[in-house]
Amino acid sequence: MIRLFTAVAIPERHRQHLAATMHGIKGARWVAEENLHVTLRFIGEVDEDVARDLDAALAEVRGEPFTLAVQGVGAFGHPPRVLWAGVKAEPEGALAHLHAAVESALVRAGLEPEGRKFAPHITLARFKGRPPADALGMFLEDHALLTFPEFTVEGFILYRSILGHEGPHYDAIAEYQL
Repeated sequence: MIRLFTAVAIPERHRQHLAATMHGIKGARWVAEENLHVTLRFIGEVDEDVARDLDAALAEVRGEPFTLAVQGVGAFGHPPRVLWAGVKAEPEGALAHLHAAVESALVRAGLEPEGRKFAPHITLARFKGRPPADALGMFLEDHALLTFPEFTVEGFILYRSILGHEGPHYDAIAEYQL
C-alpha cells in the first residue's frame, strides 16, 4: 500500500519566509519547511496498481498556468486543530479549477468523490490538544496581513507520504504540467 496526495508545490524562498514565522505557540506541531504545500486532494492508502491508474488519469489533467500569492493566516476547527496560511489565485478561480480537474480525473480512475469542500491553504501547524488561546491569538494578529510575492503555478505533483516518528516525509513520485 502507498499513501498519496496531490498538491501544488511552494517555491523554496516562499517556504523559507513561511518557516521564519512558524514559532511561538507551545504545543504546536509545526510542519517541516520542506513539506509546505497546497493540497489539491488527499487520496490516502491505495495499492500499487491503483496508484498507476491514478497516475495515468492525472497525466490527462490540463489547464493554464496561473499565479498564487500567500495571504493571511487562520485556523480550522473549534478548538483549533490546524493553523494555516491562505492563498489567492490569479486569475480568480484558477486554483479551484485545477482542484476540480484533479478531482474529476481521480473519480474517473475509480476513487470516491471527496466529501469536503475545497479550502485551499498551506498547513503551518497542527494541534493535538487545545492551543494556548493567547499565543494563538497573538500569532493570528501578528500575521493577519502576511503576504509574499506571487509565484507561477505551472503544474502539480503526486506525492507519496511516509509516516515516521519525526513526522511525515513526502516524496514526489510524479509531476504534471498544466
